[in-house]
Amino acid sequence: MKLGIIGMSPGNAHPYSWSAIVNGCFDAEEIRRIGYPAVANYLEANQSTLGISGVKVTHVWAQDESIAGSIAKTARIDHVCNSPEEMAGRVDAVFLSRDDAENHVKMAQPFIDAGIPLFIDKPVALTLTDLDYFSNEYAKGKLIMSCSSMRYAGECMVVKQEMDSFGKIELVTAVGKKDWNKYGVHLLEALSALLDDPRPVTVKHIGVAGKDIVHITFETGVQAVFQLFTDISPTFQLSLFGQNGWRLIDIKNSYSMFRDNIIEFVRSVEDGKPRLPFEKTEQIIRALIAANESLHNGGKTVILTR
Repeated sequence: MKLGIIGMSPGNAHPYSWSAIVNGCFDAEEIRRIGYPAVANYLEANQSTLGISGVKVTHVWAQDESIAGSIAKTARIDHVCNSPEEMAGRVDAVFLSRDDAENHVKMAQPFIDAGIPLFIDKPVALTLTDLDYFSNEYAKGKLIMSCSSMRYAGECMVVKQEMDSFGKIELVTAVGKKDWNKYGVHLLEALSALLDDPRPVTVKHIGVAGKDIVHITFETGVQAVFQLFTDISPTFQLSLFGQNGWRLIDIKNSYSMFRDNIIEFVRSVEDGKPRLPFEKTEQIIRALIAANESLHNGGKTVILTR
């Protein structure tokens, strides 16, 4: 299977790490040179499991030829493309590995129009107009998959197998660093996977920009509070409180969740349909967008009808 990869947006090293995970090789010195020592560290620590059989990232495109060349050098990608349209005719599937959601429709469209299976980095959209575009294309049968890799976090799956002992889950608190749009989606995704994707019904932003505090009520009755602060120590934690027990989840293993996410997309391409239905992604993104609406309207509660 020939994969293409699109890169990159500021602060997002996924084009480097994901290409390395698939191709089984990487240039640690180059990754450190461009400013991502943590990525080089976790790739070095997991060299024994790098590489996915029968799959290779063969083509790369980025907004700047030097960036594309750097990604290609790092993971030994054979071809640097001049445009997304050029790539669309040469690959079996594509990773759109940018997290600048405002550009996702424009960059995804050549592949969607060509019927090329597409994975889109989180968040897939930050406006209802863009989200509806992807939902409509998915409804037409296009293979579109998008999520945060925290859906596949091993730390969450370990706790999920214990959850029956907690009794009915009443409350979840989630804490993370950085902004709501790009990092709140991580925690929303992890919680959705843990609770089998309950539908959010109300969303209320009770913080301020940069110190985002978002309260969400789910159709199951679970209350969740998400806290994303720009100026705290890096962390991703969830605490689940049930009637009979509770557990703190500290999510740290980025490599493992990235690898499992990539494998799930590859399996989706092989199956001809997403193993993660886009409807699950859509309800997460609607909650993400609703929190922004609430913030911009003085903390008004937003009721989700879909």
